[in-house]
Amino acid sequence: MSEQRARVVFLVRVPEPRTEQFLAAYEEIRHLVADGVPGHLVDQVCRSSTDPEQWLITSEWANLSDFEAWERTEEHRDLVRPMRECFTDARSLRFTIHAQTPDEARLAAAGGSAAV
Repeated sequence: MSEQRARVVFLVRVPEPRTEQFLAAYEEIRHLVADGVPGHLVDQVCRSSTDPEQWLITSEWANLSDFEAWERTEEHRDLVRPMRECFTDARSLRFTIHAQTPDEARLAAAGGSAAV
């Protein structure tokens, strides 16, 4: 049986004066990861609607092993360092995806993305 897709979630705090630096760092690495890291499917950066210093970064992976292999690399540490330097607090969570709605075929027919 193949491994299940995975979602990695980072809940971080970024002081408002560092917001631009944080977003610039995210922008620097997001295409590199999307285009070159095996198993990476999609990611999002989201800002809280009630707390401007609370951010959520999610990424979806073909499986958790792909994320964990990349996370152990020196390249990963170097790429994310400028972004992490903006955090005053960070929490990381990892999940395997057991179910999703709507199903991908219906979502693709509607022109959407499989990200939740």
